[in-house]
Amino acid sequence: MHVTNGEQILRNLTQTVIARPLLDAVLQPPNADTLFDVIIDPNLDYIGGRLEACTEIKRLIEQAHPGAAVRDDPAHPFIFATLPARVILGLTRSARTTRCIHHIWEDTDVEALLTHSLATVKADAAHAAFTAEGKGIVWGVIDSGIDCAHPHFSLFGNLENLPRPMVHQDFTGGASPRTDEFGHGSHVAGIIAGIIHEKSNPCAVIRARDDETGVISSAVVPLKARVSGMAPRAKLLSLKVLNASGRGKVSALIEAIAYVQKINDFGRRILVQGVNLSVGYPFMPEWFACGQSPLCAEVNRLVRSGVVVVAAAGNSGYGCIAATFGGVSAAGLTLTINDPGNADGAITVGSTHRDMPHTYGVSYFSSKGPTGDGRLKPDLVAPGERILSCAAGNTKKTSRAALAAPDAAVDFEYVEESGTSMAAPHVSGVIAAFLSIRREYVGKPEEVKKLFMDSATDLKRDRTFQGSGLVDLMRAIQSV
Repeated sequence: MHVTNGEQILRNLTQTVIARPLLDAVLQPPNADTLFDVIIDPNLDYIGGRLEACTEIKRLIEQAHPGAAVRDDPAHPFIFATLPARVILGLTRSARTTRCIHHIWEDTDVEALLTHSLATVKADAAHAAFTAEGKGIVWGVIDSGIDCAHPHFSLFGNLENLPRPMVHQDFTGGASPRTDEFGHGSHVAGIIAGIIHEKSNPCAVIRARDDETGVISSAVVPLKARVSGMAPRAKLLSLKVLNASGRGKVSALIEAIAYVQKINDFGRRILVQGVNLSVGYPFMPEWFACGQSPLCAEVNRLVRSGVVVVAAAGNSGYGCIAATFGGVSAAGLTLTINDPGNADGAITVGSTHRDMPHTYGVSYFSSKGPTGDGRLKPDLVAPGERILSCAAGNTKKTSRAALAAPDAAVDFEYVEESGTSMAAPHVSGVIAAFLSIRREYVGKPEEVKKLFMDSATDLKRDRTFQGSGLVDLMRAIQSV
């Protein structure tokens, strides 16, 4: 029988009890006894309401498949079950008679992917359209070191064959910059550069919160798509300033900045095009004029020498206020930008949601501006909530300790972390990607900063919360 386009459209739009693509799977002839995890949505208009509908559905399931794994909970309206295809089809026939089922959905696997935030800043589009992948760019990661053995950095050798005379450096007193006992630096580095393909069968630890009990649990999840940094081909220079406990000195940061200056011959030859500073400390007004600390002064000096400096705004944007009437209450706190984010020349980055920034806006913890002396900060926001990147050192140990058996026996390479520490490397990575195809901007950090601020997406939040808005790599590339 010939089916017209209009008839096909009508057929596709006609309501079925089984949602696609589950419907296509259960209709395959060999799949009659294949088990499917399903979510059954009861008909709320059923005589007797949801409770009676659920009772009838469970009766039908037990009748068709005795002993089937079935779960429901008063906290939600659904029934979860694992059923063969023939039983699912049988339920739809019974449902037409009893009207107890509204819809049957596939209970799909939950995937934790860095590609969520990759798309949020349009880095995936820039990779495809412009091959803006960071090739030929070197980015310094001033942090707790980078685990050079992590498979995320192996495909493109992100930590190998650095341009002479640069080498990875430790400023903590004897540890190797090619290791990461704390784990923070590797997570940051993996957001900037590197890639791992789904064929490598990587796994990740993701966290979930039970809305009823408030308990946070961790589970190992296989990744079904590639995990990519913003500039997967960029080279990374590990400058270790934090020890195994995640502690360091401002002096170590200043020494790391000085090392970059030496490598670049103080601006005469730009071999390191940018650095990421997902480290810092809360600004205390009584210490010194805001933005004029020794660390901020060195950051500004590095920017003037031709290096892009990206700094995390800090995670102190949430606290308590004491009202004369009403007592103490939780609130977002302005004037909370951390050093070195107070440095005028730095691109200071706040945090937003990883894939729904327009809906959720600026993260509650993200430090807010203006600076203590009244300058507008942050400059940009980028994804910083539950960002998936490399697991190493203490990060991997604590994540493993949070797992329940049998997940504790499964190895994993990635873990979710949150903070402006994760937002900053998104901006570092997209700028590295930009510079790899717009090399006339190498050595012009002030112009780069202006260009990315001018091309950012306005999230319609207050300027002291969002800065100029969400970083947008595609719009930045197309603006020049």
